[in-house]
Amino acid sequence: MAQKTGKAQNNTTAVFGRTGKTGRASQNPKLAGPTKRLRLGLGIMLALLLVVGGKLVLVQGLNVGGMAQAALDKRMRESVLPAERGSIVDSQGTAMANSVIRYNIAVDQVLNTNTEEFYRFNASGGAVETISRDQGISELAALLGMKDAEVRAAVTGEQKYFLVAKDVKPDIEDQISKLGIPGVVSEGVSKRVYPNGSIAGGIIGFLEEGGSGIAGLEQTQNDVLSGTDGKRLFEIGADGLRIPVGIDELTPAQDGKDVKLTLNSDLQYFAQQAIQDQADKLSAEWGSIVVEDVKTGNIVAMADTKAPDPNDPGKVAAEDRGVRSVTAAYEPGSVQKTLTMAALIQEGKASPLEKFVIPPSYTVNGQTFTDSFTHGTEDRTLAGILGWSMNTGTVMAGQRLSKEQRYDWLRKFGIGEAPEIGLPSQANGILAPADQWDGRQEFTVLFGQGVSQSTLQTVRAYQAIANDGLMQQPRLIDSYISPDGTEEKAPAKESSQVISPDSAQQVRDMLESAVTQGEVKDAAIDGYRVGAKTGTSESPCDDGTSGFCGYTASIVGMAPMDDPRFIVEVVLQRPKGDIYGITQGPVFRSVMAQALRSYNVQPSTGKPAQLPQYAK
Repeated sequence: MAQKTGKAQNNTTAVFGRTGKTGRASQNPKLAGPTKRLRLGLGIMLALLLVVGGKLVLVQGLNVGGMAQAALDKRMRESVLPAERGSIVDSQGTAMANSVIRYNIAVDQVLNTNTEEFYRFNASGGAVETISRDQGISELAALLGMKDAEVRAAVTGEQKYFLVAKDVKPDIEDQISKLGIPGVVSEGVSKRVYPNGSIAGGIIGFLEEGGSGIAGLEQTQNDVLSGTDGKRLFEIGADGLRIPVGIDELTPAQDGKDVKLTLNSDLQYFAQQAIQDQADKLSAEWGSIVVEDVKTGNIVAMADTKAPDPNDPGKVAAEDRGVRSVTAAYEPGSVQKTLTMAALIQEGKASPLEKFVIPPSYTVNGQTFTDSFTHGTEDRTLAGILGWSMNTGTVMAGQRLSKEQRYDWLRKFGIGEAPEIGLPSQANGILAPADQWDGRQEFTVLFGQGVSQSTLQTVRAYQAIANDGLMQQPRLIDSYISPDGTEEKAPAKESSQVISPDSAQQVRDMLESAVTQGEVKDAAIDGYRVGAKTGTSESPCDDGTSGFCGYTASIVGMAPMDDPRFIVEVVLQRPKGDIYGITQGPVFRSVMAQALRSYNVQPSTGKPAQLPQYAK
């Protein structure tokens, strides 16, 4: 017994030894691991339940609106309603560029094919009605003017996008949208139309394929013309069909403004024909004509040869798609002598009847100048120097002005600064500062060499002389017209008094005498008093080499001289033939006469100026 007892004690001791101080002799060490894992798993499950439950409380109790909005956003679809681009019209309201909105009707064939019926409000807007696919196809066909079989073939298939019809008018598109046919959508397209073709084509410009202007006024006035697109928001179900009682919101497009020009499209057509005929006759590279209203600065015509048709601008070369009257700068030649005379008279350095003894050639500071015609020593008036376009006499008289005065007067007349009329790529020309002139250039600028300018810059300078010395900045854009018809005048540029009215009158008398007594007799117009000046200059070669390749021939003048209304300048680049036998007088005469007739300008009543060309 004693031994058994001892054995029991030993066993007990062993058990206590495994359980430590707990004294739990009944715990089985082989079960301890699984129990802990079970408890750990239960704890994780409880934690997850707490997280999910909290999320449900958050969603259902605190974020109901957010979830609903997210679901609504997924059901919403947006359709763009393009704004109608504004028109470009001439001074009489004749459209030179306008837009029409058309729609392309497309379909998701998969959605339409798999939908045998759909729902929409009935015609009176009351109860929702069930529409069969066949009925929808018939209704769509009727609106499109197509046969049912054609429309069925178009909407049936497996393509996600298929074009059913193009160029659908807005009222028809609106009716199609109200049909609510599954998978059928409309896409707005703006089509630009230029009714007058190439008339003022370079001025009007054209659009790129995406609809933005990339040339002419279409480019510079793009923001004004474009307007703001609208949109249509509607709600669809999980099956992709529009929900009849769902959201259907319309934000109307805000159409662009119309741009009204100062141009007279009839006179523009006449001028384009006149300069194109002259260029063809003399095989010139290009030609241009500008007609400007003296009193307002309004450009009523600005014609170019080879003008592009904005409906198909690719038919002409890229260099012919602009407006050379503002983009091309060239040496103006003798038309600049008029500005020299104006400066001399205003500065009190000379007068129209002052006598000058003109030798066959004239040398100053080592520079020798001659004239385009052979002559001996002559006694000429200042008017005669201008009337017969004498370089010698111009330098002789012009040297009375200091170099700085010569530069300053050219700047006062706007030379070296492009008139801002709303067209791209306007040329400033080149007028170097007086301290950069070489020994010859300081004299050649007096008769239009060693300086370059655009046709419009020359016209602006002559406008000041015609307008009693008051320079009006040229205007091409007259006003902007809102879709509701409200017209807002384009801001007028500030005018400047360049010379006095008396000085301007003296210069006008000299210009008129150049027509009545001088070399510009072929500019005369029956019934109207006219003043004009011709110009010829060498044209630098285009290939970048030194030297000259041909001539630039021009004439600029005003009428009627008793109260000048229009300035006209004609320019021809590199005409073929004897340059001294070429005259632009007949072209000037025909365009000026047409302008006077178009605006009902009354014939002259006063006696024309006939200042003597030779001094006694």
